[in-house]
Amino acid sequence: MSNGFFTYKGFPLVRHEDTIYYGNMSDDYVVMLQILKKQKVNDMDIASKIKVYQMSTDLTLPPNKAVTKTSEKESLYEALDLANAWLSRTAKN
Repeated sequence: MSNGFFTYKGFPLVRHEDTIYYGNMSDDYVVMLQILKKQKVNDMDIASKIKVYQMSTDLTLPPNKAVTKTSEKESLYEALDLANAWLSRTAKN
């Protein structure tokens, strides 16, 4: 199910500047990846520090209660891999 979005391992990816949302808003949780630091590699900016937040999609929760897990990774691949593990576990519940 792509709905016109880019996907990674079956979940949609939506990017706005240095923030990436991963997952389906219709599911119980999504993951927000916030790029905190970048480094230049061959004229390209590569994410080198990403904060990862698992968030409930329950709009009745206050923002400080919506975040259920956090982590920090040093590459976008590591961050997406962790996000996929979190979403895969919650999708089965």
